Amino acid sequence: MAGVATYNIAGRQVGGHYVAIGILASLFGGVYYATTGPKKPVANAPPINASSSDEADFIKKFMEEQEKKQ
Repeated sequence: MAGVATYNIAGRQVGGHYVAIGILASLFGGVYYATTGPKKPVANAPPINASSSDEADFIKKFMEEQEKKQ
């Protein structure tokens, strides 16, 4: 009857299957962490230099509509 391969890690004997599970979990966890970014990028809008309040309102509404489309 064959035994389980064991490795001496930090003074303890660890089964080879646990080492494999740890490596795979670290690999997939690292890939997941690396591929996920911030949920929503923070964008600071430049100031609106409008000549009238009507023009400023139009620009604000237009920008809100564009953000909804994304």
